[in-house]
Amino acid sequence: MIERFELIDRKVVDSNRVFDYCKDTLKLPDGRITVYETLLHKGAAAVVPVLDDGRILLVKQFRHAIDRVSLEIPAGGRNNEDEPYIAAAARELEEETGYKSDDLTHLISFVTAIAYCNERIEVFLARGLKKSSQHLDPDEYIDVEAFELKDLLDMIYEGRIQDSKTIAAVMTYKAKSGL
Repeated sequence: MIERFELIDRKVVDSNRVFDYCKDTLKLPDGRITVYETLLHKGAAAVVPVLDDGRILLVKQFRHAIDRVSLEIPAGGRNNEDEPYIAAAARELEEETGYKSDDLTHLISFVTAIAYCNERIEVFLARGLKKSSQHLDPDEYIDVEAFELKDLLDMIYEGRIQDSKTIAAVMTYKAKSGL
């Protein structure tokens, strides 16, 4: 039987606007003590924005960690742990794509890097999009493009889209929409 590890001590080594980097001292089920490094995240929201013609909006941006431009669904962290995920999703939709929606429905929830980080992303489907304007953060440079679902699936299967939240969201949208 798998047993829960007991947290004995947590030291926050570093903290920034995205996560807390912690060294956790844990007691294992057999009594041994070990240290795990953990990233604590306040959670994020993402959106699959579907235009009236069925095309899906994605954002294109440079991602330093992988040193290349990435194609993704719009997403971002919650401002704080009390912010509702749906509010963060609505905010990120408008900020990154320049569209609003009064029709946001929950699509899927997942944890991004379960071995070392607790980041949970709640993904919403946005329909009835209304043009607004982008409100990018000072360090964001984003282009917005619309794609047919078939083309997104091809890009996923060919490895041109590698972002896990985008893959999970697009595949879930396909499965739940019956397209």
